[in-house]
Amino acid sequence: MDSFSGKSATNQQVLPTDDRKLATSSESSPVTHGPPEIIGVLDESRAGGGTAIDEIEETKTGWFAYFTTRNFWIVLVLGQVLALCITSTNTFSSLLVNEGTSIPAFQTFFNYLLLNIGYTSYTLYRYGFKKWCHLIYKDGWKYFILSFLDVEGNYFFVLAYRYVSRSLPRCETRQGELIVQWQTSILSAQLINFWAIVLVVVISFFFLHVRYHPTQVAGILICIGGFGILLASDHITGATNFGPISRGNQIKGDLFALLGATFYGMSNVAEEFLVSKRPLYEVVGQLGFWGMLINGTQAGIFDRTPFRKATWNGKVGGYLAGYTLILTLFYSLAPLMFRLASAAFLNISLLTGNFWGVAIGVKVFGYSIHWMYPIAFVCIIGGLIIYFLGKRVLGEARKPWLGQNQEGGVNGIGTARRRAENRDALV
Repeated sequence: MDSFSGKSATNQQVLPTDDRKLATSSESSPVTHGPPEIIGVLDESRAGGGTAIDEIEETKTGWFAYFTTRNFWIVLVLGQVLALCITSTNTFSSLLVNEGTSIPAFQTFFNYLLLNIGYTSYTLYRYGFKKWCHLIYKDGWKYFILSFLDVEGNYFFVLAYRYVSRSLPRCETRQGELIVQWQTSILSAQLINFWAIVLVVVISFFFLHVRYHPTQVAGILICIGGFGILLASDHITGATNFGPISRGNQIKGDLFALLGATFYGMSNVAEEFLVSKRPLYEVVGQLGFWGMLINGTQAGIFDRTPFRKATWNGKVGGYLAGYTLILTLFYSLAPLMFRLASAAFLNISLLTGNFWGVAIGVKVFGYSIHWMYPIAFVCIIGGLIIYFLGKRVLGEARKPWLGQNQEGGVNGIGTARRRAENRDALV
């Protein structure tokens, strides 16, 4: 993963501008792209050999230090917002399949288009066209790889819904209780999420040199245990009875979902690395720019026949619009999670997605759920809290690959460096 790095060795280097302000000094050192800004405010020669980051983390100590910070509550709530976003996009994907429309590449094209229009336009405004072109020339390959991983993750996961649809449930009454039976294998489709978690943890450990505290490992295992309770409740109620889905289609759907989760895991770690070193608008803008080109090419090659066979009506248009808007919101919020926490925490936060999906069904459609569902949800949330037990006040915002004083990172919203240079920063 070090190949993604554009690092240098000292604090007196020219570093990326933060996400908020333009550098206007004509005396700034030349840079390869982006508005230049020399930052040398972090003095590592302080008495006692400490750093500004160390001083911040020593303001509060103990097992519960991170729980007393604003950032803990932000990442906890943000994780659930992102889980709701994923639940919603999964629902729209299934609704499209149930309408007879399965166009996995075309379906996500508009998400990348919106990201490109919004974030690339702002990047051009900040950098200017010449420096933006130099960015493409110098760092475009990094963002191309990130975008390829992300596009393929979306493509294969949406493609899985062609074979296994899980949004629309079958309902039946058993002993006076309305039971919801989802038309998929929760065991096969959702346990694949565990593979993404394992992949993210392994890649982060070996390539980004992240070292996990025992409480973090315990938190991950407790979250998985909570999801096990969810699966047990589905088995008890018969919700894992997959109805008319053939074994062949089930296997195809599982394999495509597994492949999608693999690409997702790799793209999550790559994006966490990049947003820690570069402005958020640059990373998301490049993701949209390259993603639009890759996704558009893929749609033109693979979606021509499905596009002609697809059903087109008002419902399909509404589902596509809903899917695009919610996915764009997810892509706008996820980088903040990567800065404040990590790709691993994002993925374990998404385990509550099934609970939120059923909870929405209870409210909107009057569904009844098994009593073990709330227990599973509480268990997962408890695991998320235990994950940060023993963490210092900066939590996972302090990235090990950015240096002792985060000198290799960007001063932007959600970063530890921002806190070091602006103690009063809200986030």
